[in-house]
Amino acid sequence: MTAALFDPRPCALGEGAFWHPERGQLFWFDILGQRLFSVDETGPRQWVLDECASAAGWIDRDTLVIASETGLFRFSPETGARALLAPLEADNPATRSNDGRADPFGGFWIGTMGKRAEAGAGAIYRYFGGRIEALYRGITIPNAIAFAPDGRRAYFADTATQRIMVQALDTEGWPTGGAEVFVDLEPEGLHPDGAVVDGEGFLWNAQWGAGRVARYAPDGRFDRAIAVPARLVTCPAFGGEKLDRLYLTTARQGLDAEALRADPLAGQTFVADPGVAGRPEPRVRPG
Repeated sequence: MTAALFDPRPCALGEGAFWHPERGQLFWFDILGQRLFSVDETGPRQWVLDECASAAGWIDRDTLVIASETGLFRFSPETGARALLAPLEADNPATRSNDGRADPFGGFWIGTMGKRAEAGAGAIYRYFGGRIEALYRGITIPNAIAFAPDGRRAYFADTATQRIMVQALDTEGWPTGGAEVFVDLEPEGLHPDGAVVDGEGFLWNAQWGAGRVARYAPDGRFDRAIAVPARLVTCPAFGGEKLDRLYLTTARQGLDAEALRADPLAGQTFVADPGVAGRPEPRVRPG
C-alpha cells in the first residue's frame, strides 16, 4: 500500500496532524514555517503564527487547543484569535513544543525539545485540570504520544533512543509505575516519530527517514506498513467521515537541493486507506 497526495503545500517540518471530530476538518502545522494549515469546504486555509507551534486538540466546535513554544492556547479557526491557557517553558527560548495529543480523560500531553535537538533538553508534560505538570524530563525529541482505547496505556518515544515506550495509567490518566519498552526499532535502524492508535488498539507509527507508517499490535508485534512517497514522515491522524482515512504529514527539514531532487514531494501531506478505522480524538477539558 502507498499513500496518495492530499495537499501539495510544502512544509519545512510538517507535524501535528489532527482531525476535529465536530468540524470534520483536518488541521496540521509547519513547525519551522510557523503556520497552521487546514482544508475546509472553501478550500485550502492557513494561519500565520508568530512562533513555532506543533500540536492541537479541541475544546468545542469552534475552539482548538494549540501547543506552541511558549504555551498552550485556545485558538479560534474562525477569527485567528488565541488566548493563553497555560505557559509551556515560556522562560526558555532554546526550546519549542513538538508532538502532542489529547488523552481519554480530557487532558493533553505535550512534549518539548531543544530547537537544535540538544540532547536531553526537552520534557513531556500533561495539561489537566487547568495545570501543566512534567511527566518525563531529559527527553531529546518527544514523539509517538498516543493512547490505548480503554485509556489505561499511553505510548511515547524519545526518537533519539529509537524505542517506543508504553506507560500504564491510573483511573485519572496519570502514569503509574515505570514506562516499559513497547517496540525497539534500533535493530532495524528506524526512528519513531508521531503515532496514533486505531479502533482495534493497534499503534500506527510514522518513521522518520523510512518513508513509511507502520502498524503494531498491542503486544508490540509488527503488523504491516504503508509506504509514503516522502522520506521524512512525521505524524499520522485518522480522519474522514468514517475515520477510515489515514492522513500523514512529512518534512523537508535538512534536505539540500540534491536530496530534494531525489525526494520531490518532501514536506507535503498525504492520505492512505489503512483498512481500519480510527477513533474520534477526545475533547480537551480546560480546567
